[in-house]
Amino acid sequence: MTGDSRLMLFTGTANPELGREISRHLQVELGQVQLSRFADSEIYVRFLESVRGAHVFVIQSLCQPVNDSLMELLIMMDALKRASAGTVSAVIPYYGYSRQDKKTLAREAITAKLVADLLVVAGADRVLTMDLHAGQIQGYFDVPVDHLTALPILAEYFKGKDLKDVVVVSPDVGRVKTTKKLADAMNADMAVLSKRRPSHNVAEIGYVIGDVKGKNAIMVDDMIDTGGSVCRGVEALKKAGAKDIYVGCTHPILSGNAIDNLNLCQLKELVVTNTVPCSIDKHIDKMTVLSVGSVFAKTIRNVYENKSVSEIFGGHEHV
Repeated sequence: MTGDSRLMLFTGTANPELGREISRHLQVELGQVQLSRFADSEIYVRFLESVRGAHVFVIQSLCQPVNDSLMELLIMMDALKRASAGTVSAVIPYYGYSRQDKKTLAREAITAKLVADLLVVAGADRVLTMDLHAGQIQGYFDVPVDHLTALPILAEYFKGKDLKDVVVVSPDVGRVKTTKKLADAMNADMAVLSKRRPSHNVAEIGYVIGDVKGKNAIMVDDMIDTGGSVCRGVEALKKAGAKDIYVGCTHPILSGNAIDNLNLCQLKELVVTNTVPCSIDKHIDKMTVLSVGSVFAKTIRNVYENKSVSEIFGGHEHV
């Protein structure tokens, strides 16, 4: 690799396996950092090697436990800045608190903006993330944001299955643009689910817009939390006459009774990525986990070498 100074790579405790995978792709060893807790659960961070002048990339998904993951990342960046790192890039495969990206009711917080402010104040010179819940979150940062996507990975996987009579389904009207990208990549028709949320983690599916009868349906979303939306969507598609139903998502949050819900759901296969760790207790028999490690490694390399990031995705950072 080339550059004005060395590239250094560190990972927090949220998803260390992905950090190790990115390290292997880059052929750059993970740096040594001490991460521990005081008796009252406060987080302690100390880097065990010099970072002076280095281009440092810190890998940390803001996944469960979300608050600990976020605080750990903030403290790591603060320590790096105080140790005279040249630049600090926050590599956040899953950006937590992204669902609260605007005010829809009086007296609500906009936590996606708050987290962006915290990251910049803590020392982030750049942010690399994947499939934000809302693309406009990029505008909450006053530093460059590389918004990556797992859609090409999902498209390649589903195309490899050589399915016939495919229809790609958007889980709601807000995901239509993203769903169309996948439908175009697969040369498939598209349908849309009519969805409303009466409260948090509760979804109601009204009807299916489009023809799904007798077709293999692929429903794609950015995340699955409790699995309620997925299961309601699968039920609606089955009722509309869909044949086999596949679900693809970037971030398998899988909170609460998500695994029970998905096990009872009539989906053929659930395809997710490893932006957040999928522990054994969060696996179901019909789940396939794809890796985003190579995508983040290529992006880190191009950022470090001052090359284009969009060329990795054929000219579009978020497709």
